[in-house]
Amino acid sequence: MFTTRPTLQGTFGMVSSTHWLASQSAMAVLEDGGNAFDAAVAAGFVLHVVEPHLNGPAGEVPIILAPADGEVRVLCGQGPAPAGATVAHYRALGLDLVPGTGPLAAAVPGAFDAWLLLLRDHGTKSLAEVLKYAIGYAADGHAPVERVVETVETVRELFEREWPTSADVYLPDGEPPRTGELLRNPALAATWRRLIAEAGEKAAADGGGRTAEIDAAREVWRTGFIAEALVRQAGRPTMDTSGQRHTGTLKDHDLRDWSARYEDPVTYDWNGWTLCKAGAWSQGPALLQQFALLPRAVAELPAYGSAEYVHLLVEGCKLAMADREAWYGDAAGGAGEVPVAELLSAEYNARRRRLIGEKASYELRPGSPGGREPRLSAHARAVAAGERPHADAAGGVAAAGAGEPTVAGDGGTRGDTCHLDIVDRWGNMLSATPSGGWLQSNPVVPELGFPLGTRLQMAWLEEGLPNSLTPGRRPRTTLTPSLALKDGVPVLAFGTPGGDQQDQWQVHFFLGVALRDAVRGGLDLQGAIDAPNWHTDAFPGSFHPREMRAGSVTVESRMDPEVVAELRRRGHDVTVGGPWSEGRLCAVARDPRTGVLSAGANPRGMQGYAVGR
Repeated sequence: MFTTRPTLQGTFGMVSSTHWLASQSAMAVLEDGGNAFDAAVAAGFVLHVVEPHLNGPAGEVPIILAPADGEVRVLCGQGPAPAGATVAHYRALGLDLVPGTGPLAAAVPGAFDAWLLLLRDHGTKSLAEVLKYAIGYAADGHAPVERVVETVETVRELFEREWPTSADVYLPDGEPPRTGELLRNPALAATWRRLIAEAGEKAAADGGGRTAEIDAAREVWRTGFIAEALVRQAGRPTMDTSGQRHTGTLKDHDLRDWSARYEDPVTYDWNGWTLCKAGAWSQGPALLQQFALLPRAVAELPAYGSAEYVHLLVEGCKLAMADREAWYGDAAGGAGEVPVAELLSAEYNARRRRLIGEKASYELRPGSPGGREPRLSAHARAVAAGERPHADAAGGVAAAGAGEPTVAGDGGTRGDTCHLDIVDRWGNMLSATPSGGWLQSNPVVPELGFPLGTRLQMAWLEEGLPNSLTPGRRPRTTLTPSLALKDGVPVLAFGTPGGDQQDQWQVHFFLGVALRDAVRGGLDLQGAIDAPNWHTDAFPGSFHPREMRAGSVTVESRMDPEVVAELRRRGHDVTVGGPWSEGRLCAVARDPRTGVLSAGANPRGMQGYAVGR
């Protein structure tokens, strides 16, 4: 079939990410003798610079890694709610949703520590060697992509009126950055240079080497000048999406007492593949349940891309996302047992599968695994009933569908994320989805050059729910990288930005890889990425103002008109978007039989690229 780009193949290394500078920086690390994990850290920090509207150091990142000589692991870079972030505190401020911007929405930052833990435990390079690319782009400048310029223009008035430290960085000379001209962030470059210097001095004084230096840098983040600046910023009254100025709850002990950690993945076996995802503190198991809802035999699946196929996937997604809403949360943070095994069981999903009829459902229908009663927030029940309990201060946030963030003038945002996948010549493989800490989420911390995040907006201000705002509990995140094994061997790493849409686009992508013809003897990654995609908003959204569009399906205009007509006949509320508006997949693969590596990247948005040789 026609594809926008070839599926790359080689034997040395492959990188795919949502920005070409991150991809090429990672490849430079591989060329310099680094492994996939070194390369990922370098790319992650470059993404903070070149996609600041999509991620930052004080955001979060879940990582799935498959070392060539080890087991698949999840590295959780999602920080929890601070000790002072209680439902009672927010309710006392007159809030019934966590604001979409501002310090009240800031969880404990998680991305930085996760990247450094990955570097310490699985990399080979020094901190300076992997940070030099980000430092260079921050100090010397990079030509911003159009989406950065558009985002800054959208929040320009907010920056000028309320967030002057952000204006200092993103409105140079009083104007938004221009494409084709250099955008610099000298404060960020200075932060990383100081970090390297202080960590090196501390490690040398202690007589340590590379590992000691990385741990010293983590300590500087948690207790040194960076921690002090983050806490000061959280204490500054800041205008947020509530229309009021609030201070946050982040304190020095919150930063000091948390670190990233490793976990086992949640897995599901399908047609000879094993799909690996992060736990129910993410939305990852929802992808697995969508496969559990499919017919057990591949021969029973409708024809790929047909109206029946799209209908089956959309309706299955609604059921999985309804279960996400009722059951997912941070069990380790006190949410109680999340019945993941039952939610993925054959018996449970056989019952759920019978709910999929010929017509589109307009209901939110969580199940009852083990006979338990589902727990939905009052807000979720209200939006499912067609009510609008909340109005956005900026006049509403349109339903995300372009695969890029929808940003309101007050900074309220949906679906902002990056992604990167890497495989090296030794067989190390990684998938990571960095997000949060967006330029539009909070004011830039003037001493550091980057803002706090806003992930707490995903937690409910209602007690007794799996995703209630609770000190020490991770807010349920939409971030959901993927890794797939074939016959027990890591073969494929993939993922996408897109908020609630991530595990919808990834299902169609993976089926495209698993069901379609191969290319040049390998997986047709680019063909599966380029194939027309879609999403539904028929469940409460994870981002402020947490809306829902019952029965909705947004499709790309490249979809066969007969398929669109049949979906409408089946009762779907179909919106036809742009021809390249759904999905931003990245993917890399390794054939364990031959050692041949491959990669593909999303053409949508005109900035994602795969590189390799």
